Amino acid sequence: MANALGLLEVFGFTTSVVLGDLIAKSADVTIVALDKNKPANGDAAEVPLLMTIKFEGDAAAVEHGLEVGVAEAKRRNLYVTSDFISRQAEDTVKMAKIAATGKDKLRG
Repeated sequence: MANALGLLEVFGFTTSVVLGDLIAKSADVTIVALDKNKPANGDAAEVPLLMTIKFEGDAAAVEHGLEVGVAEAKRRNLYVTSDFISRQAEDTVKMAKIAATGKDKLRG
């Protein structure tokens, strides 16, 4: 059975690093990628870059990490969206590791 997957989308690169660190320290999860997306209207936004923190672990750990990350992102008013996949399909496992930020430095 594949691990659960947590996805947390926030505004800003620094925010994603700080929240990824917070999530990793609060739950037994592995950060698999930080992904970026600059929306078409991004230049009009106060923070023009969207970042997604992707992390895996058992379902309870991922749910806890997501709760902690979402709460902090909302506290900072930088939350966009989030999602939880309890059992990743094999193709989802592969897609989760794809990142627009370039070669995945976390895995090698």
